[in-house]
Amino acid sequence: MPHRYLAALDTPSVEAAQREYGSHTAMRRLISGWDTDAVLGEDETAFIAARDSFYLATVGETGWPYVQHRGGPPGFVTVLGEEDDASVLAWADYRGNRQYVSVGNLRASARVSLLFMDYAQQQRLKVLGEARVLKADEGPELTARVSTPDYHARVERIITVRVHGYDWNCPQHITPRWTRAELAPALEKLHTELDTLRARTRHLEQELAALRAR
Repeated sequence: MPHRYLAALDTPSVEAAQREYGSHTAMRRLISGWDTDAVLGEDETAFIAARDSFYLATVGETGWPYVQHRGGPPGFVTVLGEEDDASVLAWADYRGNRQYVSVGNLRASARVSLLFMDYAQQQRLKVLGEARVLKADEGPELTARVSTPDYHARVERIITVRVHGYDWNCPQHITPRWTRAELAPALEKLHTELDTLRARTRHLEQELAALRAR
């Protein structure tokens, strides 16, 4: 089967743009040479499990896209398994600013796009899928599975996404950034070296003071 992620975006307008900018032939080869069945592999599952945020795009009745940032501890997005030969993602949706734009848009169209970023390693994973909104009390076992332990906020709903297709995007133009947790090991080493140098400096100052006092 053709690459489902690219096939979903293979519209006449996109094809016209590819022809205009000279990439149409290359994209035809790309689509014909890739296969996916909407089932995430081990690499994709591990990548998602390590992320502490992602971007969610929805579209409402007006046709305007809406992009929302979602964050939490690594692993707050769970790959539940497979359903009808497609992977299913899920996360707990907590009470926020109460605008409910994404949730409202999903009542108009279930189609979503998710973007998972690893800025430090300059990697990104794009996922297309169909979302479903469940009230937290509709599936207590699922709610318990995807909720963040010790996070003191009310879970209002669970969002599940049945994957339609995915694609790893090139690292070009991804500016490397690091979170505090990612920098911690390197900073700990620097702090240890700094403490050692400070202790050595104090010792040398004491020796110098003793020499001057003689």
